[in-house]
Amino acid sequence: MEQEKKTMTRRRFLQVGGSLALGAVFMGIMGRSVWKMLTNPADIFYDAKGTKRTKDALERAQFVSPYRRTFGFMTPDEIVALELMNNQIVVATPNYIYIYGIDGDLKENISVRSDVRDMAVYDGRLYLLFPSRIEVYSGFSDIHEETIIEACSDDADYCSITVFEGGIFVTDASAKNICQYHLDGSLARFIKSPNGFVVPSYSFGITNMDGRVFCSNPGRHLVEQYTAEGEYVGSFGKSGAGAGEFSGCCNPVQITTTAAGELLTSEKGLPRISCYGADGTFRSILLDDKALGGGHAAYDVCVMDDKLIVTGGKKVSVFQYDDRRSAQTLCGACTVDCPIKVKA
Repeated sequence: MEQEKKTMTRRRFLQVGGSLALGAVFMGIMGRSVWKMLTNPADIFYDAKGTKRTKDALERAQFVSPYRRTFGFMTPDEIVALELMNNQIVVATPNYIYIYGIDGDLKENISVRSDVRDMAVYDGRLYLLFPSRIEVYSGFSDIHEETIIEACSDDADYCSITVFEGGIFVTDASAKNICQYHLDGSLARFIKSPNGFVVPSYSFGITNMDGRVFCSNPGRHLVEQYTAEGEYVGSFGKSGAGAGEFSGCCNPVQITTTAAGELLTSEKGLPRISCYGADGTFRSILLDDKALGGGHAAYDVCVMDDKLIVTGGKKVSVFQYDDRRSAQTLCGACTVDCPIKVKA
């Protein structure tokens, strides 16, 4: 733990420690409890006090992941965001975008500003998100800057981005809304949650699937769904430490999709990646904190064919379905025709 405290970056503090401290203020927890949350949030989220938490701890100890790590490689700096582009792995770090082959070979790198927050790929373009602007790059083999979309407010604090034919959607931690742009960069609308977005930290993830937008409402432990026109469709999620629940002050952190029409959520505290149907039906936990490699920050995840690409710290990991473990898991019992459930 001493080493982790010494090397903790500002981003890691904001996504782990900073959010816990704010959560402590909301819950009225001070003093030793705040320090405990900062240094070992697992004790707050999942300790053995009380029947429910004891049961959760037992379930975690017995958990078997249906996926195993088959390959991995390191990047020069801490990874801020993950995307897939033309069957290649794209990672954003402060100052650089690195593009790797699935075998870990570096194909290209692009120098960028140090405050990059997130990125998205759509229609041959790479969209880089910064706190108050979006930079659009075109070309896969010869990437170059195409245009810049400036935020509508000087107080913007953009967190996450998703792009599809319905437009460019970014979450704003300062305004606590979703800012939607047309693909030409002109402003379309601001989208507010009928539940009220509660954003204690940069855990404001967003993605799209089948013409719909899915985003986290982290302080309320919800995943919310909107149409491309900004109309609220519904939400799912509940607070708790058990499987199919979101714990701590602000989860989930990230959301992504699968070709089978499922949603994957990534959590912090005790990190894990879980699978849900688009209607919010809980399927299973895919990777727990032990399988992911520990720590307290959330891991980014993307689906490439039959592989889960996962990043955390400076590490990129490739996970594949392990048929030998599947009989012991909810994932193995799931009847959804999932393309990532291919024998490794």
